[in-house]
Amino acid sequence: MHLMPELQHAVSDQGYSRPTPIQEQSIPHVLDGRDLIGCAQTGTGKTAAFTLPILQYLARNPKVAQRGRPRVLILAPTRELAAQIGDSIKDYGRYLKITYAVIFGGVGQAPQVHVLNRGVDILVATPGRLLDLMNQNHLRLDAVEVFVLDEADRMLDMGFIHDVKRIIAKLPAKRQTLFFSATMSPEVISLSRTIVHNPVHVAVTPDKPAVERIKQKVYFIDKGNKDTLLAQLLQAKHLSRVLVFVQMKHAADRVVARLHGVGVSAVAIHGNKSQSARTGALDKFKNGQIGVLVATDIAARGIDVDSITHVINYDLPNTPETYVHRIGRTARAGSEGDAVSFCAAHDREALRAIERMIRMQIPVDEAHRFHSRVAQFATGDAARPAPKGHSGHRGPRFGRNAYDSENTGHGKRPKSKPYWARRRTA
Repeated sequence: MHLMPELQHAVSDQGYSRPTPIQEQSIPHVLDGRDLIGCAQTGTGKTAAFTLPILQYLARNPKVAQRGRPRVLILAPTRELAAQIGDSIKDYGRYLKITYAVIFGGVGQAPQVHVLNRGVDILVATPGRLLDLMNQNHLRLDAVEVFVLDEADRMLDMGFIHDVKRIIAKLPAKRQTLFFSATMSPEVISLSRTIVHNPVHVAVTPDKPAVERIKQKVYFIDKGNKDTLLAQLLQAKHLSRVLVFVQMKHAADRVVARLHGVGVSAVAIHGNKSQSARTGALDKFKNGQIGVLVATDIAARGIDVDSITHVINYDLPNTPETYVHRIGRTARAGSEGDAVSFCAAHDREALRAIERMIRMQIPVDEAHRFHSRVAQFATGDAARPAPKGHSGHRGPRFGRNAYDSENTGHGKRPKSKPYWARRRTA
């Protein structure tokens, strides 16, 4: 791959001996200074595909880091993904004198301002906090030489399109741009055309689609029986590392409390948790101290955990695409996995939409004492969430306020000590 010895050494330290397809196709072009549009899902090694050549570029073209003027900007949709990109920079750049910082909302900005004032080569950021610091004149983007937009489709899904455009407007016209997205919708393609110049196109799809590598099943169940069935499933020994998805933040805490009550070790992550609490929970899940992680969709984005044996959809998602992203957490790097979904009556239409999109009927497991024929055969209004404003509302919330305010400078922030603002020599 024409990587310098220091990077080869660092890659070897991480236990890798050969590049993934996205790395093999991307790294030579990025090293040549070309703009690139990459279509690849998480778990394919795309972070290293842009991190390694960027580190080599900086190492071979050294400059003194300037106050508040990074040379490389990597924009990520969530703080978890931003933190993991920071970890990659640390791991792969351990033998190089490259400085970096990771900034995002939901934590105090003072340490972030301090690290920017000292100067960094690489800045990894989420859109909201980046704009906050730019508006306060703590940060300028006029010295950026390489710009990376990661998970562009998620940026659009989360309503960050206008923030992203404001940031792009502040970048120098002469720069290298690397654009990555798991899907290439018309909106994503339109955005890419505004920021890249004569790009190389790289598309990597799994040899076998994720939904085909995953053993899926659905349990039709009344809403009030979900906790008991979940506890029974999680007490099975073969469910060793399980990611449970819920729709609402308060539901995550409630589910964890119920599991603790029956002796199942679990931990929750969501937008109301402090960053230190979220990171601690994720670390315990990664190292096997905790076998069950209960998460909302926003909090789970960017989480890269190997060997997840099962994904359980305690609540079905609002969109079929989210279902595919969820269950893909248990089929990383070509492995297989299991996905279980609970479907109450008001989820029935959502399940039908999922089956239409994945072009298969998910097998039904009736061999449990909570099987609900009411849920299985629900139609019409009974098969949909109650309308917004209706008593007992179960429907999805829309707009920016529907999301955790973890990635922006807006909304109520959790009271916690600053966590992930750091300047390190990689």
